[in-house]
Amino acid sequence: MQDYIEFAEKNNVLLKDKGPCQFCNAQTERGIHECLEIFNLGFQQIDFSNPKNHIYRFFIVDAHTLQHPEIHGRWNNHFHLSRLHLILEYNFNWSYQHSPQLSNYLKKYKLQNKNEVLSPPPLLKRGEINSLMVLEKAIDEAKTKEYVIAWAKAVYLAWKDHHHTVDSIAKGFLKNNY
Repeated sequence: MQDYIEFAEKNNVLLKDKGPCQFCNAQTERGIHECLEIFNLGFQQIDFSNPKNHIYRFFIVDAHTLQHPEIHGRWNNHFHLSRLHLILEYNFNWSYQHSPQLSNYLKKYKLQNKNEVLSPPPLLKRGEINSLMVLEKAIDEAKTKEYVIAWAKAVYLAWKDHHHTVDSIAKGFLKNNY
């Protein structure tokens, strides 16, 4: 897998090393780099070894990825928005075993929809909540979970222009896998 700097270069995006995150507007000092550190190291209040808490990891990954699509692959948006859609709209009880199933379904979907692109919302309009805000509110496990859910929902709503597309993906996934 390419790292985020290579993906940004591939997408002709110059990453800023200072100031707020150029994608989600987290009030960081070192831009996207600090935002990624928060994503990778923050949210320690949640015990992710407990399978009941895995859902919060999915929310964190999906929210952060959809706020920073320029540092990920083009089909990444389909996966993360579809997963959020399945969880939030279909109350799908997601687990780690479902991620490769969705990836496999999307591989087939891509063959029929090669030119489809889920263009991200404008910069800084990808959800009113970002990782730093969640981290600042994360005083205990319950509050962290509450803000992680709010963050995921805010990002999901910011991508509302593509909900119809991911609903079609979700229905196909459910039909073919369950």
